[in-house]
Amino acid sequence: MEFRTYLAIVAGMALATYLPRMLPLVALSSRRIPPWLADWLDLIPAAILGALLVPGLFAGESRALELGRPELIAAFPTFAVALKTRSLGLTVVAGMFCYWLAGKFF
Repeated sequence: MEFRTYLAIVAGMALATYLPRMLPLVALSSRRIPPWLADWLDLIPAAILGALLVPGLFAGESRALELGRPELIAAFPTFAVALKTRSLGLTVVAGMFCYWLAGKFF
């Protein structure tokens, strides 16, 4: 493929990524959204994070429930640090430390 084809592919991908983010922002920026919708939208990041993390924490390669996995063992104290401190940086450091510690002993 030549350079123009790559450039067209990258431009198309950029447009496909940018438009779904820009259109709701433009359409809703001049309107006032109801409080229930704002509350609902606040829950989306937590739901996405849960959907990404839970299968990896509870199921291994066999897709069976494995409670002794280091990832699951490290998740509980990391979650406690996140709830207590509300600090992303401290939570990441605590999670890395807990995962390292769980890997040493389990």
